[in-house]
Amino acid sequence: MSPLEILTVIGLIPGLAALTYILVAKPVSGSPVIAAMFAAGFAAFTAVQIWNDGIMMFWTNHSANLTGIQVWWDLVFCVMIALFFIAPRAHKVNMNVPVWALFVATTASIGLFAMIARLFWLERQADGDAMAATKA
Repeated sequence: MSPLEILTVIGLIPGLAALTYILVAKPVSGSPVIAAMFAAGFAAFTAVQIWNDGIMMFWTNHSANLTGIQVWWDLVFCVMIALFFIAPRAHKVNMNVPVWALFVATTASIGLFAMIARLFWLERQADGDAMAATKA
C-alpha cells in the first residue's frame, strides 16, 4: 500500500469507532471535548494538506472527473443535512446560527465539529442551569 492509501484506511478508524460508540452506547448527549478534538485534528491535517498541495487542490480534486464531483456533492449534502438537524438546537441555546453556518459552509467538517463542540457545551451549561433552578 502507498502512504496515501494507508492514510485513507487510517481515516476509517475514528469513523468506525464513532459509529460503534453511537450504536452500542446510545449516547443521549455529545461530548464537547471530543468534538473540539476532531475539529482541531482535522484542521491540523487540512493545514498540512494546504501547505503540501496548495488550496487550489481542493478545486482540482473535486472537478477533475465525475467521481470527484460525486464526492464533492456528497460532502455538500452531508454537511447541509447535519446543519439542518443541528440548527434548531443551536437556535435554542442562542448560538449565532448564520455566522456558524457560514463557517461550516466554508470549512465543512472542521466548522461542523467546532459548531457541535460549542453546541454540546452550551447545552450542558443550560442543563446545569436548569438543574440548579429546580434545586433552588
